[in-house]
Amino acid sequence: MQRVCFLLRVRGDRIDEYRERHRHVWQEMRTALSAAGWRNYSLFLREDGLLVGYLETDDFDAARAAMDATDVNSRWQAEMADFFEELDGRSPDGAMRPLTEIFHLA
Repeated sequence: MQRVCFLLRVRGDRIDEYRERHRHVWQEMRTALSAAGWRNYSLFLREDGLLVGYLETDDFDAARAAMDATDVNSRWQAEMADFFEELDGRSPDGAMRPLTEIFHLA
């Protein structure tokens, strides 16, 4: 199992709306994430827009590829892209760069 942690930055003027959108994540999106192997997926948002994501999966590259193959992910990513800084033309999930785990207490 892989534990994956990543950082993104939400635009300061969109933080409240970003939080609100995540109170109502589409059931279709939730189902697709689970089917693609995203487990224990959490997002944490600091007041300055720093977003920390965490998930567990068997294979992160395969889990991302499985989501990339879904229509619901394409629609969700298109709606969410404007919330983020520094995507450099990538979708939000394409901009996820896992941090290197240096310690884990089991």
